[in-house]
Amino acid sequence: MLQLYIGNKNYSSWSMRPWVLLKEAGIDFQEVMVKFDSFDKDSNFKNVVLAVNPIGKVPVLVDDGFSVWDTLAIAEYVAEKFPDKHLWPRDAKARARARSVCAEMHSGFGALRGKCPMNIEAALPQVGALVWRDEPAVRADVQRIVAMWTELLDQYKGPMLFGEFSIADAYFAPVCFRLKNYSLPVPGHITDYIRRVCARPSVQAWVEQALAEKNFVDFDEPYRTAR
Repeated sequence: MLQLYIGNKNYSSWSMRPWVLLKEAGIDFQEVMVKFDSFDKDSNFKNVVLAVNPIGKVPVLVDDGFSVWDTLAIAEYVAEKFPDKHLWPRDAKARARARSVCAEMHSGFGALRGKCPMNIEAALPQVGALVWRDEPAVRADVQRIVAMWTELLDQYKGPMLFGEFSIADAYFAPVCFRLKNYSLPVPGHITDYIRRVCARPSVQAWVEQALAEKNFVDFDEPYRTAR
């Protein structure tokens, strides 16, 4: 059986992506939760993850002793291993576009990710208002996401970005929570898409388990202080 090494569900947006994808596709896997204690080289987290990934980061997919790390690599590996699941869109041009937007998420939107850290259990509208006021790079990231999602939802007619649920929707699921939990302003049709993503059984399962962790770390403290 596949093994997926992940970090704390409340915080690990990168772990969420392949976990939601596998759950949504109905692919059996064993979850290996490696709780964040420290990112120091001698921490328990690093020691456990380094045994399966030489860079010591999650997520990591292990298939019969073979390790795949990096969320895009994991998505591609799973899509090839289970072609009947059609995890990428079926149309060639749609697949290329889906890969493009996933790669854009993978390498971009650093301001949004940096200023609005993943925190499933928290509602942070006041923090979001300050970030929106003071961080033009965050506003630019959100504007790009809105434009991207609008184009895809219009072209492929919803309810997901490419019609049916795909890797792209799993990839942007953590973004939905950033926009929602920080109450960043987006148009109504984007809010509707966020609601549809959050209503997926796989996403609801992730949230329920994140809330049950009860081992929260206040990574957001620097953003809670009014400026």
